[in-house]
Amino acid sequence: QADLEFTSNSYWPRSLLPKMMSADMDAVDAENQVKLEEKTRLINQVLELQHTLEDLSASVDAVKEENLKLKSENQVLRQYIENFMSASGVFQTTDTKSKRK
Repeated sequence: QADLEFTSNSYWPRSLLPKMMSADMDAVDAENQVKLEEKTRLINQVLELQHTLEDLSASVDAVKEENLKLKSENQVLRQYIENFMSASGVFQTTDTKSKRK
């Protein structure tokens, strides 16, 4: 019994333990490597998406700013046209009843 070791509810000869432990460690190392690669891939994907979101947000802000500028310019033009039309006799409505009298 001195030559046996208790492992995982079984008795194994002591000479097999280092080989089993090494194989188990290799499997754990390979699994950890796969997990690390997946984690790295996901982190890179998140960072890429974050940069894309920042770019889109900047584009939206630029479009909003341009939209406000154009609205303001349209308001100025609208006011200018209204003032021009009210000052000009050409664009005023005609009263047909007063001309017939």
